[in-house]
Amino acid sequence: MTSMTRKLFGTDGVRGTANIEPMTAETAMRLGMAAGHYFIRGAHRHTVVIGKDTRISGYMLEPALTAGFISVGMDVVLLGPLPTPAVAMLTRSMRADLGVMISASHNPFEDNGIKLFGPDGFKLSDEAEGEIEAHMENGLASHRVAPSALGRARRLDDALGRYIEYTKNTFPRGLRLDGLKIVVDCANGAAYKVAPTILWELGADVVPVGVAPDGYNINKNCGSLSTDAMKSQVVAHGAHLGVALDGDADRLVLCDENGSLVDGDQVMALIGRTWSDNGLLKGGGVVATVMSNLGLERFLRSSGLALHRTNVGDRYVLERMRRDGFNLGGEQSGHIILSDYSTTGDGLVAALQVLAALVESGKPASQVLRLFQPLPQLLKNIRVSKASSGAVLNDPRVLSAIKAGEDRLADCGRLLIRKSGTEPLIRVMAEGEDEGQIALVVDDIIETIRRAAGS
Repeated sequence: MTSMTRKLFGTDGVRGTANIEPMTAETAMRLGMAAGHYFIRGAHRHTVVIGKDTRISGYMLEPALTAGFISVGMDVVLLGPLPTPAVAMLTRSMRADLGVMISASHNPFEDNGIKLFGPDGFKLSDEAEGEIEAHMENGLASHRVAPSALGRARRLDDALGRYIEYTKNTFPRGLRLDGLKIVVDCANGAAYKVAPTILWELGADVVPVGVAPDGYNINKNCGSLSTDAMKSQVVAHGAHLGVALDGDADRLVLCDENGSLVDGDQVMALIGRTWSDNGLLKGGGVVATVMSNLGLERFLRSSGLALHRTNVGDRYVLERMRRDGFNLGGEQSGHIILSDYSTTGDGLVAALQVLAALVESGKPASQVLRLFQPLPQLLKNIRVSKASSGAVLNDPRVLSAIKAGEDRLADCGRLLIRKSGTEPLIRVMAEGEDEGQIALVVDDIIETIRRAAGS
């Protein structure tokens, strides 16, 4: 079964607008039946753990999934609102056969999604997702069990406490956050309870933001995609650092004491060098996507480390890390994967590694978190129908414009043209030392694509 057969699953599980296909109660129940059947292997009692973020539609999808799992004989453990990495961790630590996270990450409350984790805590492969879809399409009636074999559902009362203790234990032994004032913006999302608690129990003075979810305000004017709230609170309270998580807390964006933003590239530079100096970095480098800044690549090279690039998407970063034995990878957008601790991106675990470096240096965040000067980077999108995007990118005029852009940038920059995985867009990104030059390169290619597409 190849990834080409998948219709329901996208690059990060199933996602859509709540109460519209595929994010309906009916499809969630069928997905629960199919996924449950796929993971029932052997004669033991089978278990699935289900977590969610704070969206109103979680109240619809959680019981629908539960019904599907119970109908095929699988026991269900309900975790309540918890970060995505907590669900991945609890899937492993509870020896569950399957983990489910109900979340649409950084999207607004109207959207929702369903992510599945195997018993190892890793997101499912394309092949596994394809087989689950095949079960859904080929009829589910035969998967129903006899009344005596139905599963049961229960709530795990100490799910928050388990994740809090696990995360605190990733912080270097002997260090404390005493004397640090930290703003943490939880995006009114899945980490609204655990994030402030973890930082406070490690000794910090915590200023919480986005910790009053009402089902509708997740990611609204807060969180990692809307950082004004974090930045203003850092300056107002004279805090040492700001941490902004997204709705399911698998990524973060930071700001220093001046309110200046720090992206995932700077975080990877700091953790990479710190771990390398301490003999903790595996693989002799860092895995990141094609979007990471050339400045990060040059910085790592100057530290004797390599940057290995993948396609956009944290799942591709993780695949490369697992294949080649790296323990640090991530995305410029703030998905940071520290595989010694997590099987997926974890904003809080990454924040604690940054805070450890801050404590050990004794310097302000503005010095510790600016290890390289990013090269100017410009990204522009042009809307082209999905059906014609392949033909447009193979048009001789477009190929010629791309070649001319590459020649212009030569050894002083980088050009990246790719189709969006989620929208009918072609993305044109250039970076280099001359801001004016990269603007000309991007605009020339965008205009050529527009002519070739006849739009």
